[in-house]
Amino acid sequence: MWRVVPLLDPVIMRSAMSIEIIDFGESEYKIILDLQRDLFTRLVEAKRRKKKEKEFILIGSHYPVVTMGRRAQEANLLLSRDRLSEMGIEVHNIERGGDVTYHYPGQAVLYPIIDLESHGLGVKDYVGILEESVITLLSEHGIIGERIEGATGVWIGKGSREERKISAIGVKCSRFCTMHGLSLNVDDDLEGFKLINPCGYKDKGVTSIERETGHKIELGIIKKRLAEIFQDLIAKHPAK
Repeated sequence: MWRVVPLLDPVIMRSAMSIEIIDFGESEYKIILDLQRDLFTRLVEAKRRKKKEKEFILIGSHYPVVTMGRRAQEANLLLSRDRLSEMGIEVHNIERGGDVTYHYPGQAVLYPIIDLESHGLGVKDYVGILEESVITLLSEHGIIGERIEGATGVWIGKGSREERKISAIGVKCSRFCTMHGLSLNVDDDLEGFKLINPCGYKDKGVTSIERETGHKIELGIIKKRLAEIFQDLIAKHPAK
């Protein structure tokens, strides 16, 4: 059974791979960032000691927030941090790769805290699986998602004047343990992206599943399916 519950009582589902799925519903970004860091630190420390530790997939959505990756440039914020704060939008500098992105309640996020080596994966393979998870899900809704060389994430309209991003990806990896992950725009409430140069691009747009299909799709359905596809792709690699 899949259900969304408050963060103080998150739903935890054990998969066949013994990866626990935590559906945190809709939450402030900082709360989930702290949770990620705690689980990630435990996993890295357990691996250093050659002990087994639980792996997790966190799924949910966030209240409006801007996050800045390790390579983010302040110029890609089109309003000052003070002005964004007045609008109720926090800005967080975080340890993932990539530039600046925006999270909002109609967007699904997926944060795996896993040991890549135990699944027979390298970092490049892992990023490819994150992208493929989104591409597969989009195809089930009649949307063609593609990769663009040198531009991590999933795009629509590759090679056209209307190239637009539907999913952003940024990860942190230490001792082959991961945190952060991907976001996928579901609802068509994309106004917040006008506050930034998304992922550092000034000449490319953003889109959502709702905008591409012309109809609403329940966020909970997307979250569940995204986690299922990700697990299936991870399972195809031989565990060590």
